[in-house]
Amino acid sequence: MTLTESILLGLLQGLTEFLPVSSSGHLVILRQLLGTSAAETGILFDVMLHLGTLAAVFTAFWSDIRRLARETVCIFRDGIQNLKMLYKKLRTGEEPRYTRIIHNNYRKFILLILISTIPTAFIGMVAEPAVEFASGSLLAAGIGLYVTSVMLLVVDFIKDGEKLPRDAGYWCAVVIGVCQGLAVFPGVSRSGITIAACLLCGFHKKFSVKYSFIMSIPAILGAAIWELRSLSGIKFQALPFLYGLIGVIIAGVVGYFCIGIMIKLIRRKRFRYFACYCFLIGTAALVCHFVMGAS
Repeated sequence: MTLTESILLGLLQGLTEFLPVSSSGHLVILRQLLGTSAAETGILFDVMLHLGTLAAVFTAFWSDIRRLARETVCIFRDGIQNLKMLYKKLRTGEEPRYTRIIHNNYRKFILLILISTIPTAFIGMVAEPAVEFASGSLLAAGIGLYVTSVMLLVVDFIKDGEKLPRDAGYWCAVVIGVCQGLAVFPGVSRSGITIAACLLCGFHKKFSVKYSFIMSIPAILGAAIWELRSLSGIKFQALPFLYGLIGVIIAGVVGYFCIGIMIKLIRRKRFRYFACYCFLIGTAALVCHFVMGAS
């Protein structure tokens, strides 16, 4: 991998990870144009790119993530306390006064994210062979971009929701998790399809963006750990690693600014422009696929 490829891939990852246009679909198209593959640029570089954009999420939503982390510790503390109360009841027969564990928006938010992560992880593991097959296919990227385009077009015309974590149902979390799982296929925008699912479930616009991006943290970390399984025996090379690090920094910085753009975008409901863009890029990918296949 050259420095130019690293910069281009990092820039593309940062631009497309948080805007609803599919980073994976664009990476497939760019690799086809550059004449490279995921194997050539390296699995480690792909993992590093995602960790770079993950750093952007932490930076943009640090206050929320810090509060979520604190409430997670408190949930474990209250759970242990309730178990002690239950043990005391079984031993003495006294009726204890249990602590209500899910009693604020942040604790409900944590539970919703955990529920969403389960179908995401299941789909990611089960669909891995199909995703590997599709990851270098312009046909798959084109179809995925069409799916993203339709979803974005639909949510631009639905009524604004008002649901916050306390109002959200657990089945909504399951549906959103399934949508995030489907985003492992190239062309299907993770941010686009999950924000669309949140809005279709009646979530408030600001909460929809927050849910989509914070929910990506366990998904990206899990995917990174899963992909690192195949890195055993790979020798460390200083120059490719340095190039990769430059790409990661670019992805993180650009991704941070794109999160701000996305927040403004959802307030004004201007997804139709991205829907048109995804349709055009998807069409270009399909045309290239059939032209290259015919030649």
